[in-house]
Amino acid sequence: MKIVLASSNKGKLKELKAWMSDFEVYAYSEVMTPFEIIEDGNSFKENALIKARAVYEKLEDKSIIVLSDDSGISVNILDGEPGIYSARYAGEGATSEENLKKLITTLQKQGIEKTPAYYTAAIGIVCESGEFCVHGWMYGDTIAQARGDNGFGYDPMFIPKGFDKTLGELDESVKKELSHRSRALEHARLILKTLKR
Repeated sequence: MKIVLASSNKGKLKELKAWMSDFEVYAYSEVMTPFEIIEDGNSFKENALIKARAVYEKLEDKSIIVLSDDSGISVNILDGEPGIYSARYAGEGATSEENLKKLITTLQKQGIEKTPAYYTAAIGIVCESGEFCVHGWMYGDTIAQARGDNGFGYDPMFIPKGFDKTLGELDESVKKELSHRSRALEHARLILKTLKR
């Protein structure tokens, strides 16, 4: 079964390819010229399906399954920010480091050292059989500083529930067990198995 990932984020691609190792997996940039996808949905689900749909529509081989991920962090005390804007929290074209710094600065300005937050991952699947979407969540706290070099995005400021280290400090194998994306991918695998021919 051939799966194309509708993402150019290197961190996400590495994680998704590791999880889908029993499938034939490609980044969409390996099968077509990368193009801009406007993520203008109002939820992680909508944006995940927008990305998967856009790539699927450009494929010549409609037997290929397109899988996409839309994910982000939501901080309760900030009314859920950055939420679906996690990848562009510091502005369009912002780097992961710039987004991380903005969230840390936002917390520091409010005098917040540690506060509840959660990650959401929506996995969109588009194929001949239709469109599907599954979710995964990870709960914990954000801190107003960056600790550790593992992971990507907001990982250095997020401490999962039951731990005292950030995702940036935890071993990759531990993160894989806890991750919102891992949980969503477990559900996605169930769908992919039903589609397998």
